[in-house]
Amino acid sequence: MRTWIAVAAAAVVIAAAGTASWLLLREEDGVRPATFRSEPNTAHYAPIATRALDPEPLTAAEVFPAGPIASGGVALTGGNPESLTDCASAVWGSAEAAVAGCTQALRAGYTSADGRIAGQFLIFNLADSAAADRLVAAFGRDGFVRPASGLPEAFDGARGWAQARALGHYVTVSWVAPAGPGTRVDLTHPQLAVDALGFAVQRRLV
Repeated sequence: MRTWIAVAAAAVVIAAAGTASWLLLREEDGVRPATFRSEPNTAHYAPIATRALDPEPLTAAEVFPAGPIASGGVALTGGNPESLTDCASAVWGSAEAAVAGCTQALRAGYTSADGRIAGQFLIFNLADSAAADRLVAAFGRDGFVRPASGLPEAFDGARGWAQARALGHYVTVSWVAPAGPGTRVDLTHPQLAVDALGFAVQRRLV
């Protein structure tokens, strides 16, 4: 009985934090990160809750800076940003159905100067906040994003960290991981650097 209570309590804590973790799980259709965190929409994003309220498409220049991105002294250099009109090509699993109505997906890959860490950032332009929440939920179940073409082949996404956020009618995904088998690295600052690209959405609110 005490064992069951402990297991149930742990499950509640994980659910409350909006966190799902997998231990190096690889699916036939794609790769999941070892740790995934998600955030649904809040009232803060009501001004951009629909594409009708925010009709101007995002541009790669608006989202991705020309130079490196950095946090805590860790700098990552970006590859060539991609602008996709076929959002389903950027995801796999249940996320393919969840991107219905998506008009664009912007993504870019990044690599640290020493080549030991790589990551990517994606932003999806969906019809409304309900669609954004559905996509984030799909990422937490049995679907996820595909690696960007700018990532090195050694990107070990199954040992990585990822964060998905529903921000009005947008969804952002940041995903960082070691770039090489057996590499032991601290992903904290790389994750912060990549995830900060989502501030492009905050500028839309202004």
